[in-house]
Amino acid sequence: MKISEITNYLESVAPLAYQESYDNAGLLVGNPSQEVKQVLITLDVTEAVLEEAIQTKCDLILAHHPLIFGGIKKLNGKNEVERCVIKAIQHNIAIYASHTNLDSVPEGVNGKICEKIGLENCRILSPVSGQLKKLVTFIPFDYAEKMQEAVFEAGAGNIGNYDSCAYSIAGKGSFRGNNSTTPFVGKPGEIHYENELRFETIFPAHTQGAVIRALIQAHPYEEVAYDIYSLDNQHPQVGIGMIGELPREMDEKRFLRSLKRTFGTGVVKHSPLQEKKVKKIAVCGGSGSFLIKQAIREQADVFITGDLKYHQFFEAENKIVLADIGHFESEQFTKEVFYELLTKKFPKFAVRLSEVNTNPVNYL
Repeated sequence: MKISEITNYLESVAPLAYQESYDNAGLLVGNPSQEVKQVLITLDVTEAVLEEAIQTKCDLILAHHPLIFGGIKKLNGKNEVERCVIKAIQHNIAIYASHTNLDSVPEGVNGKICEKIGLENCRILSPVSGQLKKLVTFIPFDYAEKMQEAVFEAGAGNIGNYDSCAYSIAGKGSFRGNNSTTPFVGKPGEIHYENELRFETIFPAHTQGAVIRALIQAHPYEEVAYDIYSLDNQHPQVGIGMIGELPREMDEKRFLRSLKRTFGTGVVKHSPLQEKKVKKIAVCGGSGSFLIKQAIREQADVFITGDLKYHQFFEAENKIVLADIGHFESEQFTKEVFYELLTKKFPKFAVRLSEVNTNPVNYL
């Protein structure tokens, strides 16, 4: 199987367009057309993970955290990143990362955290704006259905749990082609009036190329008139963090103890307890301090994340319980996300979970 077959599927679930500006998700080492026989899944790429890949004959490493974040000007093996890149190239092992783009979709990191906690009615905690666009075009009545099917197939028309979403209204269009045209209706040099449908639908910004190609291929006109509008709407299915509800209210301490067991963390650091039952829970795998205020606005009882600093615990302001379970601990089940995605899509392809514990934090 080619690397591109695997990465194209992963990017259909978590498009690279959804990653944060500072991130470096994608194929970091290797050629998309390279044939691979076995994937090794890990949270981090370390020298120990590279050695595991060599010993188990895995030729693709799928990681959550990108091995390469900043630019590399030299490959001298002076640090672990450089040594990993060198060893991967020497052994023809490709490295791919799906990071904040996987954090930004319901099927990703935060969705898995919600699943482990047992949350219900889950949704994105902080939906993004600027990821949606609107297409408007005009088409003769008899060709509208074919065109709609084409743009829907290309990724347009999805709103939440609904697909094939569009709006049409009848009108009359006019045009005149010059002598070099071959109009579908009418004659060159003459103004023609045609009964048409104004058709509009919504699509994710990163699918614009595919949607426009589908429109032009399915439209009968020689020159297709269409408009693209950028929207400020929030995308309800894309964003960082998630929020949901426990099936039943729980005592605060009991809930925090359950977190410690579920995530196997050495300690759960938390802000002062509110002496009340908890039900609405917000989560953000990794470093989520920037979502504290959003969790409070959403009236979450507890916000679970990692990497909280001393002064950030004061931001709870007796409105919420902040629970820091650790960066690694909050994201450890991301390996399960990758495994479930790949084994479901490619049931006969060899997928292996790394046995290396890459957590750099230890507890006494």
